[in-house]
Amino acid sequence: MTITKLNIDQQIFDILETVSDPEIPVLSIMEMGVVRSIKMVNDIVEVTITPTYSGCPAMDVIGDDIKKALKNAGFESKINLVLSPAWTTDWITPKGRKALEKYGIAAPLEADADKEALLGNKKLVKCPQCGSFNTKMVSQFGSTACKAFFQCEDCLEPFDYFKCLK
Repeated sequence: MTITKLNIDQQIFDILETVSDPEIPVLSIMEMGVVRSIKMVNDIVEVTITPTYSGCPAMDVIGDDIKKALKNAGFESKINLVLSPAWTTDWITPKGRKALEKYGIAAPLEADADKEALLGNKKLVKCPQCGSFNTKMVSQFGSTACKAFFQCEDCLEPFDYFKCLK
């Protein structure tokens, strides 16, 4: 098989699909949407990433994990961190949203619905355990700052809800 730019691009994409988000290990950084661009410059893979929120403590780990995964595959790499445009939960892929739910974290709602749910005005957050919308917010903050803590009033299971960020 002849190595082409397309083959290298797909290989790099496949490698980055194996790099997990350190705070949500069932999601790859590609599913999470933090990888903004990938390009080859003078035989060095340049990966540009955007934090899920400013000051996200996981970004250094993500950068190190990208470098390690690429090095293990024989690539040199450089990580660029950009803050603009700001990351949004819209960048989580459909596959990523399904993985969140399967893992027990409710996927983000749309911005207006998110506000209603976080203010306690409407029961819109679906329990990832039983599927009920009969849920209540316990705390504005869950296991990380980007999540809120909810409990299902039907199955009584607690769960994180990934807040909508736009």
